Amino acid sequence: MRPTTLVRLALAGTRTDTARVVLTALSALLATLAGLAALTVLAIPTPAATDENQTRWSEQYHNALLAEPGLRGGTAFALLMLMIPVLALAGQCARLGAPARDRRLVALRLAGATPGQVTRLVVLETGVAALLGTLVGLGVYLIGRDLLHRPDARGQLILPTDVLPSPGALACVVLGLPVVAALATALMLRTVTTSPLGVSGKAARERGPGPWAGLLIGFGVASFALVRPAVDRFDDSEELAWLAPLLFAVGAFAAMIGVVIGTGWISYHCGRLLRRHARRAPGLLAAGRLMADPWAGSRTFAALLAALIFGAGAAAQRAYFAAKDQLEREQSRLVGVDGGGDNPFYLSTMDLVDSAVAVAILIATGGLIVALVEGIVARRRAYAALVATGVPRATLSRSVAWQALTPAVPAILLALGVGTLLGRGLAAEVSAGGGSTSTCEATAALCADPATQEQYTRIVHIPVVQRAVPVPLEHLAWLGAGALAAVLVTVGVGLLFLRASTALDELRTT
Repeated sequence: MRPTTLVRLALAGTRTDTARVVLTALSALLATLAGLAALTVLAIPTPAATDENQTRWSEQYHNALLAEPGLRGGTAFALLMLMIPVLALAGQCARLGAPARDRRLVALRLAGATPGQVTRLVVLETGVAALLGTLVGLGVYLIGRDLLHRPDARGQLILPTDVLPSPGALACVVLGLPVVAALATALMLRTVTTSPLGVSGKAARERGPGPWAGLLIGFGVASFALVRPAVDRFDDSEELAWLAPLLFAVGAFAAMIGVVIGTGWISYHCGRLLRRHARRAPGLLAAGRLMADPWAGSRTFAALLAALIFGAGAAAQRAYFAAKDQLEREQSRLVGVDGGGDNPFYLSTMDLVDSAVAVAILIATGGLIVALVEGIVARRRAYAALVATGVPRATLSRSVAWQALTPAVPAILLALGVGTLLGRGLAAEVSAGGGSTSTCEATAALCADPATQEQYTRIVHIPVVQRAVPVPLEHLAWLGAGALAAVLVTVGVGLLFLRASTALDELRTT
């Protein structure tokens, strides 16, 4: 098959195929913007130390997250975390209209295409769509860089629009994301056999998922608990300076994968409980679907759960900074010194992190909608058959709601709990005080006079006070409510498609 023919066939299809390509390209665009933003932060040069600038801050930026070299790594990491829900959205969009695409692939096999050519066709479709999105994302990045370059009266910038990542880094993002998308598509097709008589998969799992995902979660929490001791012990060692970042990255990744995989175990056992205790048709239908495909919950809620883990960890860190700020204020009032706890930098930084979490949840909601609609459309013939046999549409609607909400609620609680444990593993206790300070207990004139200043000055010893960081229950409740609202909105949108998908004409779908 010639390359031109391969490209033409990859871009052919119905309006659903066009929507899949457009949504995949949009997801790649958003991922490109997040990746290029992270690379831009890392590309900020650190000036040499001078007498006027001993801290080596990049003073051309207004925000300390960009000016201080030690904070840029965390800023870039937060931007990269935004790529997780975006890539999950891309994975959900790639499944849109899968039954119709499978029938088109079967027609190609009947026309003489080999299995390898069919696989390359699907991989090329995803790769071309992702490449289109990354190229548009690069253009948006370059144009936005010029439009947002607006120094203030002091010559400082709000965003790092004066730096540009290296051409190699730009090429890695623009060309690497389509390659990753294409490889992921090929990986997902490894269990599918396309034959002239139809598309079939390997034998389904006969038993439910095992609880071994808890080992990953435990490993992640333990890794985070070791970050603080590693920093305290090996902070001055250049040879082991990599240990704390490694524990942080590996622990976060293991906990996130554990929660996502654990959702499959939750879905299967929720289905078992529904089948045992449900007495009406909606619950029994939902139980059958949950047990038949328990991994659907992992695929559907992956982006949302990742955002919740990150948000819960950020909430635990906010609670730490708030407790430290309050304790420093109390210590300052105790010794009669002003200025303690007046640095709002970390709390204002957490506001930016919360905004990033809100954006991630919003993107994850889009992925939920795509996944639920795709599932309803893929099973429209079965739903239409149930309606034809007398099952009310209201019963099917309630079964879809049960199927979405039953695993979602415990999975959300699990993600919030794991994120909180990760955050508290970094900082579960706050301390302040220690040392001593001098204070002058007289009028301003006597304190300013060197002859009388020493007479009225006394040394105040500041005691060391330690306090446990409170659990941010209110913040976690808001996160859980937002995630649950996202699931409810998704169910509402899915039910709109359910009525059209249960028309009796769908029985003629092949």
